[in-house]
Amino acid sequence: MLINGVRIKADPALSDDEVAALVDDEIRLWQQRGKPLGAIDLSLDGESVIIRSCEKSPIRRVRRITGYLSTVDQFNDAKQAECKDRRIHVG
Repeated sequence: MLINGVRIKADPALSDDEVAALVDDEIRLWQQRGKPLGAIDLSLDGESVIIRSCEKSPIRRVRRITGYLSTVDQFNDAKQAECKDRRIHVG
C-alpha cells in the first residue's frame, strides 16, 4: 500500500485507523529530521508495534565500459556510443 508516496507494509491485525496514525507520526518525525521517507514496515510483537522505516534514496545507474566506472552522462562521445551499441546476452 502507498500512503503519501511512502510504501507501507502493515500487519493485517492492525486496523486502517491504527496504520494511518502510525504512518502520520512516522512521516512527521522524518520531516522534522529533514530526510525523505521511503518505506515503513509495521509489525506486531505481542502488544507492541514495531516500526521499521527506511530513507528514500535516489538510485543512480552506473555503467562500466572498458575500464571506466561512471554515470553515462560523464562518458565522452566514444564511450556513450559504445554503451548505446551494447547488446544484452541472456545465457
